[in-house]
Amino acid sequence: QVQLVESGGGLVQPGGSLRLSCAASGFTLGYYAIGWFRQAPGKERERVSCISGRAGSTAYADPVKGRFTISRDSAKNTVYLQMNRLTPEDTAVYYCAADHRGICSVLGRAADYWGQGTQVTVSS
Repeated sequence: QVQLVESGGGLVQPGGSLRLSCAASGFTLGYYAIGWFRQAPGKERERVSCISGRAGSTAYADPVKGRFTISRDSAKNTVYLQMNRLTPEDTAVYYCAADHRGICSVLGRAADYWGQGTQVTVSS
């Protein structure tokens, strides 16, 4: 069964950190482009980061550059999103998605697989 499962969300104070995990089953995510998306209430879903298949090239949206880091552990078939210096504007449901084409430039709503999402709330 093909599945993506996110974890690691929660409540954190401004300036704090969280690490999200996206664990894959039923396929080898190292060949896929894996992206992290987020959707805040009343806003469109936006992609915040991506790691390409094989080469592992990374990409970040401007609002998170320098604060978020995406990485992949092939042995665990898991992708991580390390989020530092969090602000209330980072509050959203975070989703991971996988695209078999393997390149970040095409990773979007048409991704092959999506996780169920994990809530991140940044508040004092």
